[in-house]
Amino acid sequence: MLRRVVFLFIVSCVNKACLCGTGLEPTTPQVAASCGCESLRREVGAPVDRTAPEEPAGKYSRGVNESPAEARGDETKVLGQMVLIPGGEFLMGTDDPGIPADGEGPQRLVHVDAFYMDIQEVTNRQFQSFVNATGYATEAEKFGDSFVFEGILSESVKRQITQAVAAAPWWLPVKGANWRHPEGPDTNIKDRLDHPVLHVSWADAVAYCAWANKRLPTEAEWEYACRGGLKDRLYPWGNRLNPKGQHYTNIWQGDFPNHNSGEDGYIKTSPVMSFPSNAFGLYDMVGNAWEWTSDWWTVHHTAEQQHNPKGPPSGTDKVKKGGSYMCHKSYCYRYRCAARSQNTPDSSASNLGFRCISPQQR
Repeated sequence: MLRRVVFLFIVSCVNKACLCGTGLEPTTPQVAASCGCESLRREVGAPVDRTAPEEPAGKYSRGVNESPAEARGDETKVLGQMVLIPGGEFLMGTDDPGIPADGEGPQRLVHVDAFYMDIQEVTNRQFQSFVNATGYATEAEKFGDSFVFEGILSESVKRQITQAVAAAPWWLPVKGANWRHPEGPDTNIKDRLDHPVLHVSWADAVAYCAWANKRLPTEAEWEYACRGGLKDRLYPWGNRLNPKGQHYTNIWQGDFPNHNSGEDGYIKTSPVMSFPSNAFGLYDMVGNAWEWTSDWWTVHHTAEQQHNPKGPPSGTDKVKKGGSYMCHKSYCYRYRCAARSQNTPDSSASNLGFRCISPQQR
């Protein structure tokens, strides 16, 4: 039985004119639009042999004290590096939301305990080590397809596709697309081992983190780390998108979704750590690839002070943070620390990855 894809209709994405970027970055765009990646959903009950989210941690953490070190070798010297994020209080969210419907507010005082965080997004090389050590198969591999942005597909692959996402027709379900083949069967990661791994579902990310004896960050931990100790700023480095004309992140420049001018040097993902870090020593906290968190999605938040909040106890979507190389202020102004979006846990796409945290240095 063939799996069918549910194409959700998001009114804000339809009949929206693409706007070319100006030199200035507004605090709040006049129109809140979307690149449509939150619309990428698999049908409930689709036939696939998928593991429940709670099971991978137990299954793939067996032998964790031996396997990662043996499989990674010298890689841990750089790509496996973690940095201490000191505990403290910060203002989470914003009272001046860029996309109010996403539940970016209200701004509230939150305390998080100290933790260690990967300095960069998990790379293809790291994920390959995990797969080699465990034999893990991602959900995209089990389903047989994943979503890819049309603008990076070859003409031969596009000719084989007859469906598109109604809310965002530049997203196409591509057979054979997965972390090994980011743009379909005719592509590979041979020259992208130090790029963030893509096409990983929330369950895939949980399984990797368990193997590494780590876990996904909560949304509060992620946002606290993103801000790097700065108070009430848009980006990990401040309020200006390109201070002194320098690019600090990999996002879309030009006319979305028709043309990416690549002024930051990239039209797809970039190698991790290609841009300056924030004050905590973390790279690519915004842009490059979206990052899964452990929280279930809600747009309703208390204004009361909280200590280590973990989001609602259940839900249908998981929170993702940071935006991606596809983000442009006219369509997806989510490359801000307070910005947020969501996907179902089994979703995967060509702009979605993750990083891990741990209470101890690994």
